[in-house]
Amino acid sequence: MGLRDRWWIVFSVALLGGVVLGSVAWSEGPFKLKPGGMGKVCVVCHSDLEDKLKSPFVHTPVKAGRCEGCHNPHASAFGKLLSTDPARVCVKCHASLIPEGAKSVHTVVVQGACVKCHDPHAAPNKANLLTAGNDLCLGCHKAIADKVQSAKFSHDPVKEGCLNCHNPHASSKAEALLTEAVPELCVQCHEVGAETFVKRHGGYPVGRARCTTCHDPHGSDLGGLLLANSHKPVANKQCTLCHVDPSSDKPFATKKKGVDLCKGCHSSMINDAFGKKRLHGALLGEKGCATCHSAHASKEKSLLKEPQLKLCQRCHSDTIERQRKSPTPHQPVAQGECTACHAAHASDNTYLMPQADTKELCGKCHEWQKHSTHPIGDKVVDLRNRNLTVQCNSCHRSHGTEFKHMFYFSTVSELCTQCHTQYQR
Repeated sequence: MGLRDRWWIVFSVALLGGVVLGSVAWSEGPFKLKPGGMGKVCVVCHSDLEDKLKSPFVHTPVKAGRCEGCHNPHASAFGKLLSTDPARVCVKCHASLIPEGAKSVHTVVVQGACVKCHDPHAAPNKANLLTAGNDLCLGCHKAIADKVQSAKFSHDPVKEGCLNCHNPHASSKAEALLTEAVPELCVQCHEVGAETFVKRHGGYPVGRARCTTCHDPHGSDLGGLLLANSHKPVANKQCTLCHVDPSSDKPFATKKKGVDLCKGCHSSMINDAFGKKRLHGALLGEKGCATCHSAHASKEKSLLKEPQLKLCQRCHSDTIERQRKSPTPHQPVAQGECTACHAAHASDNTYLMPQADTKELCGKCHEWQKHSTHPIGDKVVDLRNRNLTVQCNSCHRSHGTEFKHMFYFSTVSELCTQCHTQYQR
C-alpha cells in the first residue's frame, strides 16, 4: 500500500470520528436534546420553578437537570406528561423503600401518593418534605393530633418526633410502621429492670409483655399514660385478681380460663346471658369474654379491643363486605353500631335481636307506619311461606343488597310479584 493510500485511510477515519463525536456533542439523553437542553430548556416555559429550585433541598434528578427522568417532553397518557402511572413514577428509583415481606406499609406509599408528603421538585425541608417535623404526620392523623395536643400526660418521644418510633414508608419488623415490635421498641428507653419500674407493675415481668395493652403511646389524661378506659383491677393495681402470683413460673397465667375467669366479678351478666335461648358464639370460645374485650385497658368503651365495626368484621366479614357494596348503606352498620340491632352477648330472639318484633325494632329509627300502605305485622301472612308473617325484612335486607333501598330485587314490580303472582308478566 502506497503512502498516498495510507494517508487517505487515516484522513477518512479521522473524518468519520469527528462526525460521530460531533453527534454525541449535540445529543443528550434518550431524547437527543441540544447541549444544555436538559432542565434549562424546561425552565424557559416553566418559570415558576426558578424560585422553587433555589430551595435548600432539590430532588436529585431535578438538580441534575434530568426532567425526563419523570416526564416525557413530547406526549404522555398521564397528567403532567409523566412518563408512567403517577403511582409508579417514584418506584422506578425508590423501589427499596418497601422491604420484602414488610409487616406494615404506609397507606400513601401503597397508593403511590408520594406527593402528599414530598415535593417532587424542591422544598425547604430535608427529603423534600412539604412540612417539617410532626406537622406533616399530624396533618393526616387528626385523631392522634387532637390527643397529643389535649392530653394531660404526654409521651416525650412523640413531642420530639414521630420518627422516633415509626418508619414513614414501611416496616419489616412490626405493625403500625413501628421501627421495632413492642416491647422491644419500648425497652430502648425504659429500664424494665429498675426497682421503681418493677414495683409500679406489681412485680410482674412486663418487660416481656405488650405495653400497649395498658398504655397509650401518644398521650393520655390518666397517669402512667394508661388507656382511656381501664379495667378496674388494672386501675387499682389488683393484678392478682386474675393472674397467678408474679413469682410463679408462668406469671402471666390466669387463675381460670375463658368465661369462668370473668364470672367472679361479672356473674349477674354472665348468668343472664347463659339463661337466654341464643348465645353469642364468641362467649363459648377458649378466650371467652377476651374474644371481644381487652382484659387490661382500651381506647374503646366497654373495653372493646377495637371499634365495633372492625371487631365484628373479624367474624362477620361477609356481612360487612355486603354492606360496603350496597348502594343504600344501612346507617347503624355504616356507623359501626352493630349493637343498635343486635344484643352483644345473648338474646331470646333470632340473630341476637333485642326484640322479637322486627317492625318494633326497625321502628326505633323508621316510622314504618307512614312508610307504606302495605299491611305488615304478626297477623299478615307471607304468601311465599305461610309459616312466616310480613315484616320489614320480608322486603328489605338489613345489611344491604346490591339494589337500592336494600331491596331483594332490582325493581319494585319484581319484588311485589314474588307474592302477588297474578301480576307477573
